[in-house]
Amino acid sequence: MTLTTTAVLAGGPVVPSRSVLRPLGPDEVRISGGFWADTQELNATVILDHCETWMERIGWIGNFDRAADGTVAEHHDGIEFVDSEVYKLLEAMAWELGRHPDAALEARYSALVDRVAAAQEPDGYLHTAFGRPGQRPRYSDLEWGHELYCFGHLIQAAVARARSGHPDDVLVRVARRLADHVDREFGEEGRDAICGHPEIEPALVELGRALGEPRYVELARIFVERRGRRTLATTLFQGSDYFLDDMPVREATVLRGHAVRAAYFTAGAADVAVETGDDGLLAAVQRQWRRTVAHRTYLTGGIGSHHQNEEFGADDELPPDRAYAETCAAIGSVMVSWRLLLQTADPSHADLIERTLLNAVLVSPRADGRAFYYANTLHQRELASETHDDELSERAEANLRAPWFEVSCCPTNVARTLASVGAYFATADDDGVQLHQFADLEVDTALPDGRRVALAVRTGYPFDGRVVVSVTEASEFTLCLRIPAWSRGRARASLNGGALPVDGDTLRVRRAFAAGDELVLELDTSPRFTVAPDGVDAVRGTVAVERGPLVLCLESVDLPEGVAFDRVRIDTATAPESTATGASVRLIVDDGRNDAPDDWPYRRLDAAVTARSGRAVTADLMPYAHWANRGPSLMRVWIPAAG
Repeated sequence: MTLTTTAVLAGGPVVPSRSVLRPLGPDEVRISGGFWADTQELNATVILDHCETWMERIGWIGNFDRAADGTVAEHHDGIEFVDSEVYKLLEAMAWELGRHPDAALEARYSALVDRVAAAQEPDGYLHTAFGRPGQRPRYSDLEWGHELYCFGHLIQAAVARARSGHPDDVLVRVARRLADHVDREFGEEGRDAICGHPEIEPALVELGRALGEPRYVELARIFVERRGRRTLATTLFQGSDYFLDDMPVREATVLRGHAVRAAYFTAGAADVAVETGDDGLLAAVQRQWRRTVAHRTYLTGGIGSHHQNEEFGADDELPPDRAYAETCAAIGSVMVSWRLLLQTADPSHADLIERTLLNAVLVSPRADGRAFYYANTLHQRELASETHDDELSERAEANLRAPWFEVSCCPTNVARTLASVGAYFATADDDGVQLHQFADLEVDTALPDGRRVALAVRTGYPFDGRVVVSVTEASEFTLCLRIPAWSRGRARASLNGGALPVDGDTLRVRRAFAAGDELVLELDTSPRFTVAPDGVDAVRGTVAVERGPLVLCLESVDLPEGVAFDRVRIDTATAPESTATGASVRLIVDDGRNDAPDDWPYRRLDAAVTARSGRAVTADLMPYAHWANRGPSLMRVWIPAAG
C-alpha cells in the first residue's frame, strides 16, 4: 500500500506524517449516539469535574499557584509526579472542547491553563516539585523524579489543544518553551540521560508533527536510542528491565518490566520509527508487540501480572486472582495498537483495541463516574470493604472502586482517553474509508483527489451485532468494515437488501455509492465458551464466557441464595444463552467436598472425593467491565469446568 501524507494541524492524538491509514480528526468522525455517546457524556459531565474537584481539594492544582508565588518549597501537596494528573485533565478538557465546544468548560480550561503557565520558569522549565530553593535540584533524581514524564503529559495536552483548532493557545506556547528547554538540556550537546518513566518520547514526536518542528522528533529519537544502556540506577527490587533500560530497543524480543513504562516507550519508539523512516526499529516494535499480545496479555486485554513493580510476568504467567492489569497499562496498550494499525492496516490491532477498551479500560470507572479501579483483578476471592466517596484511598488493588488515590494516574488517564476515543473508530486512505470500531457515527471526510465520503453508522453495539452503514452523499470509493475475530466465519452482510460475501477479516465494498445506499453487517454476538492456551497454567481446567466483544464474569450476587461461590463449576455441555447484556449459564454446585480446613488439606487421590456430583442451577453472567457496581461481591472470569 502507498503511504498517505497528512496535514500537521489535524486529527486526533496520533497523526503520523506517513501511514497506510490516515487517522480522522474530530471534524471528520463523530460519535453521535448509543453506548459510546453515553460513555463520552458521562466523561464530559461527571468525570472531568470529578478529577478537577479532587485535585483542587487536595492541593495538586494549588501546587502551581504556590510555585508561581514562590512558596511551594514550603508546602507541596502529593508525590513528585502529581503535575502530570493536572496535565492529563487539561488534555481531556482540550479533546472534549474539540469534540463539543462548551463555554463553561472553555472558561474552566483557560483558568487552569493560566495557573499552570504562571508557574513556568523563564528558561521554560516547569515542575512544582523540583528546582527552587528548598527543593531538590532539577534532574537530580531521573530514576524516580518523573520530571520528563510530567513534561510529556503537558506536551500531549498542548497537542490536543493545537489539533482542536487552537495552535496558538497559551498551553501550546508553554509546551513549546518547555520542549525547547528539554532540547537544550538533553539534546546532543546536553545531558546524556533519560527519564525513569517514558512518556516524553511519544509526546515530543506528536508536538513535532503538530507544529512542524523536526527538532522535537529528533530529540525523541535521541531518548529512544539512549534507553537500554543501564544508565539508570537500580535497586534491590527494581532492576534495569523495570525501566526498559536493560537492552537497546532493537535487541528486545518482548515487552517487560513496568507495564505502563513499557507501553508508553513502545508507542514512542513506533512514532520515532515512522517519522525517521527507520523500518528496522518499526519491525522491532512489531516483533515485541506480537509476542507480548500472544503470551503476556489477559483475556480482557489487560497487561501486567505482577503487583510488585506493576510489571509483566514471564510468558504465559497470567494468574487471574493476582492480575494487576493496571488501567493505565491498558490505555498504553491501546496507544501501541493504534500506531501499528495505522502503519499496517492489520485488523488484529483493531481487534485488540476493541477488546482492551471495552473490558480492560471501561472496567475502571464506576457506573456513576465517581470512583475508579487502578488495578483490575480477574478473580475476587474475598468481599471488599466499602469505600467512601469523600476519602482519599491508597491504590485500589482488587477492592471496590475508590474516588481518588494517593497515586491517581488512572482516573485522569481514563478521562483523556474517553474524550478522544472517537479517533480510534475510523480511518481513510487514498481510495476510501475504514471502520475499525462500531458505534453510532457520523463520518464526513475528503479523499486526496477531492472525493467526499459521508456516512452515518447506526448500531446497538456492543450488545447487538447489527451494524447499519448509510451513505449520505453519492461518491465512488471503497468502504471497509472490520470483521472481528470472534465473528469470522459467522458474519453476514447485505447491500440494499442483496447479500454480500463475507470472507476473512475485512468486508470490502468498492463501488459508485448513491446517497441512501445501505450496507448492513450482522455479527454473531451469541455467547461462547473460551479456553486459554495450555501454557497459562493458572487457568487450566477453567473456561471463560464471552459475548461478542465483551468478556463476561460471574458475580456472587447473581448466584441463587445458599450457593457457595467456590462450589460452582460451569456445565460446558450446555451452551450459554444470551441475556440483554450478558449470558445465562448452567452451573453445577458441588455436593462432595475435599476440604479439611482445620487439618493438613492435601490427600491421596484414592482417598479424596474424586467422583463429584451436584445439583444444577442457572446464573447470569455480566460484562466484566460492569462488575462491582452493586456493592461488594466475589467475582471470577475463569470458571472451573464441570467434567
